[in-house]
Amino acid sequence: MNDYSSLLGSAAYNYSYLILLLPGIVLGLIAQLLVKTRFASYDKVKSKKNITGAQAAQFLLQKSGINDVRVVHISGNLTDNYNPTNKVLSLSDSTFSSTSIAAIGVAAHETGHAIQHHVNYQPLNTRSRIVPAANFGSRFGPILVMLGILAGSASTASSQFAQFAGLSNIITMAGIALFSLAVLFSLVTLPVEFNASNRALKILKEYDVFDSDELSGTRKVLGAAAMTYVASALSAIGSLLRLMLIAKSNKRR
Repeated sequence: MNDYSSLLGSAAYNYSYLILLLPGIVLGLIAQLLVKTRFASYDKVKSKKNITGAQAAQFLLQKSGINDVRVVHISGNLTDNYNPTNKVLSLSDSTFSSTSIAAIGVAAHETGHAIQHHVNYQPLNTRSRIVPAANFGSRFGPILVMLGILAGSASTASSQFAQFAGLSNIITMAGIALFSLAVLFSLVTLPVEFNASNRALKILKEYDVFDSDELSGTRKVLGAAAMTYVASALSAIGSLLRLMLIAKSNKRR
């Protein structure tokens, strides 16, 4: 009977992992598919102004009163980004020289980040400050949790290591705390990315770069891209809960 109960408990425990991680994984796959299909679709639609992504970014920066941001070309596909540290707006192969509304929409989104930086948008500042800690926590948090669990198992298995029981809990909780910083980064990223897209749509309309039909297509492309950040946040939360579940389960043994 005890073995049967243990088996049921183990099954429920494993299913809980699936429940925690599956939503983020599924949404991430859907979002990636939507980004690829929508970008590919609207990349075939040339802008009526016949300007490139780089020209659009430069124009929108100038119209926004930003004259100290460099627009440069980087290799890759949809690797576009804005670096607030050196004020460089980097546009990828798929964006820099393309005249499609998809490419201009992506360029406008990155311009939105530059505008955030220019107006001292607090969520962007917060995200920039926690990047080093978030990267460290994402990499080493799970490792510390596993080390803490191993130390706890060793203290339970042998009286020689009993003194490590308290230390194992400290290590495990430190690992969870570190990984929480990565989750915080994912959550702070959401308003930053949504706001950049909203700014992009606003300035594309305000400065007469796109008409209503072009804006509609761009909204679909940026909306799909936003879903990838939601999926990333869900995955991060699910992973944190999974680590907490592992730690809790280990305490019961």
